[in-house]
Amino acid sequence: MKTLFEKIIEWQPAFDKRHSNPSKNYGINGMMLRFVLKGEKGATQFVIYTGWHLKHVQEELDHKRPDLNYPHLSCHPMPADLGYHSPIPMYEGQPSQENCSYLSGKDCYYDGSSLNAEKLYWQFVEEGDSVVWKRLEECYKDQFENKEREIQ
Repeated sequence: MKTLFEKIIEWQPAFDKRHSNPSKNYGINGMMLRFVLKGEKGATQFVIYTGWHLKHVQEELDHKRPDLNYPHLSCHPMPADLGYHSPIPMYEGQPSQENCSYLSGKDCYYDGSSLNAEKLYWQFVEEGDSVVWKRLEECYKDQFENKEREIQ
């Protein structure tokens, strides 16, 4: 039987949550783009940090010298993650997160890789979102259907 999927695209807004108290300082982040392919056994995701900051933050960054250790952070989008959200642990000792929105509020066992996101990012730039959905479906099958026999 063919798995039915829900396709989700989220644009998470940029933020500036800097604070003089280090315990309350959450820094800055640009707008984030997330593709999620949700099925009955879990979800897979692809995340891109766009580098699109709030206007006042971008103006501030424009007046600073680029950080030579991280020059890409101020000049172009960055592939951030290719991963999965599972309702069951996929390896021994995998930590869980509570209330996963991609698993209808259930606890979630998450794992992902920015290195694996790099290739998909460049394919996305060249070919558009159809390649993202195809890759997320492949990841879903690899993670949840092909491994199902191993997990049980």
